[in-house]
Amino acid sequence: MDVNFVKTPEIQQLLDRASGVNESGGNARLKGIMRDLTESVMEVIVKHDISENEFWTAMKFLADGAGEIGLIVPGVGLEHFLDLYMDAKDADAGLTGGTPRTIEGPLYVAGAPLMEGNVNLTSDPDEDAEVLHMTGTITGPDGEVVQDAILHVWHANSKGWYSHFDPTGEQTPFNNRRRIKVGADGRYAFHSKQPSGYSVPPGGATDQLMQGLGRHGHRPAHVHFFVEAPGYRTLTTQINFGDDPFAADDFAFATREGLLPVPTRQGDTAYIAFDFQLQRAQGTREQGFSTRARAEAQAETEVA
Repeated sequence: MDVNFVKTPEIQQLLDRASGVNESGGNARLKGIMRDLTESVMEVIVKHDISENEFWTAMKFLADGAGEIGLIVPGVGLEHFLDLYMDAKDADAGLTGGTPRTIEGPLYVAGAPLMEGNVNLTSDPDEDAEVLHMTGTITGPDGEVVQDAILHVWHANSKGWYSHFDPTGEQTPFNNRRRIKVGADGRYAFHSKQPSGYSVPPGGATDQLMQGLGRHGHRPAHVHFFVEAPGYRTLTTQINFGDDPFAADDFAFATREGLLPVPTRQGDTAYIAFDFQLQRAQGTREQGFSTRARAEAQAETEVA
């Protein structure tokens, strides 16, 4: 059947009623989005002749996989699409430069200890892991030193597990997680036990979807960052280790040009030098974080 079936008066009336476009109450923007989204789904159903059984199988997959939605969204490219869309809007507005943004992922935890100096991120033993040292500067668009910056850093341990989400229960809540109060010279430094790459949970919803698409669910070793400072846009980004076998084949599409430093390795220690460049905020809203739901825990220590 042709997708124009969705354009018939009966279906269009259904869409109007279901989205409440002719009702006086509610949110007009939500109505418009809901109508277009529902119409798009209907067109996909017709285009691919999706059966009732296939439809409800998909609904069950979404319901059962709700706990992995933070992995499914980047895995199907939607989180990376948002970055590309924001980049395109910046370009249209004449805004260029700065460290590339890339996906946040679902594993940030608010409330990490706030510290100064050359900060040790790792609280727990990780005897077999290499040591990672990372340093750099935080500047603005004209090369000026950014004052009062806070660098949020988080990464997995050498087994690929993130604290707070580790099913083994072996990590303390903020292992490999810190907020760093950057000095007046704009320089930051931290060290930790080097993270490893990891895969999506075996047999889980994301793994099932990737297998159905003929894709893998691997991520390279990487480190996540937020960078916030008064007067500047809050930056969400991460680096992938450029020598990781999945560095250019990240299932979550986080790899971007300029975010692939190759560590300098000496014995059991890796060194990365990486500078951040922020864009000036166009208003107070750009200085904050998105309203994405995030995990939160209570820090045991503050500025040290």
